[in-house]
Amino acid sequence: MEEMEEELKCPVCGSFYREPIILPCSHNICQACARNILVQTPESESPQSRRASGSGVSDYDYLDLDKMSLYSEADSGYGSYGGFASAPTTPCQKSPNGVRVFPPAMPPPATHLSPALASVPRNSCITCPQCHRSLILDDRGLRGFPKNRVLEGVIDRYQQSKAAALKCQLCEKAPKEATVMCEQCDVFYCDPCRLRCHPPRGPLAKHRLVPPAQGRVSRRLSPRKVSTCTDHELENHSMYCVQCKMPVCYQCLEEGKHSSHEVKALGAMWKLHKSQLSQALNGLSDRAKEAKEFLVQLRNMVQQIQENSVEFEACLVAQCDALIDALNRRKAQLLARVNKEHEHKLKVVRDQISHCTVKLRQTTGLMEYCLEVIKENDPSGFLQISDALIRRVHLTEDQWGKGTLTPRMTTDFDLSLDNSPLLQSIHQLDFVQMKASSPVPATPILQLEECCTHNNSATLSWKQPPLSTVPAEGYILELDDGNGGQFREVYVGKETMCTVDGLHFNSTYNARVKAFNKTGVSQYSKTLVLQTSEAIAIYEIKPIKRG
Repeated sequence: MEEMEEELKCPVCGSFYREPIILPCSHNICQACARNILVQTPESESPQSRRASGSGVSDYDYLDLDKMSLYSEADSGYGSYGGFASAPTTPCQKSPNGVRVFPPAMPPPATHLSPALASVPRNSCITCPQCHRSLILDDRGLRGFPKNRVLEGVIDRYQQSKAAALKCQLCEKAPKEATVMCEQCDVFYCDPCRLRCHPPRGPLAKHRLVPPAQGRVSRRLSPRKVSTCTDHELENHSMYCVQCKMPVCYQCLEEGKHSSHEVKALGAMWKLHKSQLSQALNGLSDRAKEAKEFLVQLRNMVQQIQENSVEFEACLVAQCDALIDALNRRKAQLLARVNKEHEHKLKVVRDQISHCTVKLRQTTGLMEYCLEVIKENDPSGFLQISDALIRRVHLTEDQWGKGTLTPRMTTDFDLSLDNSPLLQSIHQLDFVQMKASSPVPATPILQLEECCTHNNSATLSWKQPPLSTVPAEGYILELDDGNGGQFREVYVGKETMCTVDGLHFNSTYNARVKAFNKTGVSQYSKTLVLQTSEAIAIYEIKPIKRG
């Protein structure tokens, strides 16, 4: 259909024909374009003047020209044209399609007719922009030319077929209209399937997405390769054996080798495995994103360790300045110990960075290889390795399990200087490391998306911060009295979700939660405002027995 598009365009304006008319030379032109290329000829070149002078076109010529008359839809009679004239000497121009056309005539005075059908000046001449034959119009002007209704219908049908919607290839039940096509994956996607199976982040962002119509043309110009059976070279793979996990042809089934096996359509299995691999890649891509964020966190820890080290050194120097005479030699030893702790923390964090970087590079390499395999247009070749790749992707995803993305070292220095001894005890001055007590748990975070109210009850949910390394033994949930009064404990326990019943209707409550362990209690979480429902009156109607 795209090849015939140029045949449906006007040679003057370069667009699809609009209200096309047929010239005596059998060529077509838009009615408005015909109006624009009219040229007024001198009075001496009109058919009447030529016939009166006996020069130019003879009566025999006009008789022959009358035989070329066509039906006119304007008056349902025969339309006789004045005759073909010699080409005007006016300089010609070029239309958008490169065809020579003559400049438009002077605009006629306004009439009650439409611009395309308004009366034209006497002795007007029109030149065909394709064969360059000139025609002098009679008194009817452009109304004497018949309209090409058939060409108009063909253009309408062509534009409708061109706008036909393509369907998504990954929708399971009712395929939606496709919005893009990936040239590398050779798949049409709707917007939900594109976001689910073809995310715009990561290596898939390098794929070229084109409109569906353009993708249909490119798919037709580059047909898909069809692989043949290894046992029967003249047969193409058309089915997939589920037990053997390999593509087969019809002849393989007829010979009985796979007769008792479960066999499915090759295209359906190709689509299924592609969808499984795409979904597995989505999970692995999320893990890779978490790994990148974890690396940023580790690099921030390096900077924080360095900042804490500088701060600790400054504090140590400030304490030692009071005892500077006696502490000069001891100060060097204490600084060395701090630096040793500093280097130890940096070494642990950097080793974890190196280990995580290597795993991330392996994961990225596997993802890029899988993406290249997805681009493979050969279903049999893809299915031969798809199962192994899917298992490998799941195995790699499992390697990023719990503990892998957890820091092995804290940024704090658990050292404290005791400067209370007297000067005579200066040589016995040493660090006191706080190992006896552990820190309090981190402040809990209320999960707003899970907190709600129903009638006169409220449900609250909370969790520990993702990077918290100190476990909590329990939680304390507090609510006020609904009038902005003091908070009171409504729950103490290990659960992270609690429903409180018996609240007042149409009241506003403030809720907060804190964590505790053997060391102490954490800070309160942010206060959450809850609004209970309005009271609903329930009436019970009992029948009265009359004696």
